[in-house]
Amino acid sequence: MVQYRRNRVSGGTYFFTVTLRDRRATFLVDYIDMLRVAFREELRKRPFIIDAMVVLPEHLHAVWTLPPADADYPGRWRSIKSRFTRLLVKSGANLKRNTKGEYNLWQRHYWEHTIRDEEDLLRHVEYIHFNPVKHGWVKRVQDWPNSSFHRYVRQGVCSLDWAGVGADADGEGYGE
Repeated sequence: MVQYRRNRVSGGTYFFTVTLRDRRATFLVDYIDMLRVAFREELRKRPFIIDAMVVLPEHLHAVWTLPPADADYPGRWRSIKSRFTRLLVKSGANLKRNTKGEYNLWQRHYWEHTIRDEEDLLRHVEYIHFNPVKHGWVKRVQDWPNSSFHRYVRQGVCSLDWAGVGADADGEGYGE
């Protein structure tokens, strides 16, 4: 079996991609309120900063910064994924089980990248915010509701028309 090595840096900043096993599923947006509960409970239990995040139907991307003496992002992800799964089961969502009897909701592993510097952070935050457009869910970044992009706009970090403007069916530009 492959041994996954995680780069654990106390107080580090990390980029993550976490994916559902069924890439056609839409649980993450269909049950976004439950996902928010799972995150809020973990943040209350073991604080960290969500620098940026986007939730798509079957995967999410996030950048987190951990507290100075803490490198336990795997424990946080385990807890968030488990809590969200339990909330779905409690709600009556139709989740399949594998041969071991475990719910087959999440891919077992996730992608993690340690952010190296400010430029690396900016590149990953922009990737996160543009991801709904990249996957064809919306034409404009501002139209995807489940994104920290809206917080960045409220804080004056980005303009609402960041990443360009598209054109609607009449050929009129967006965001003008």
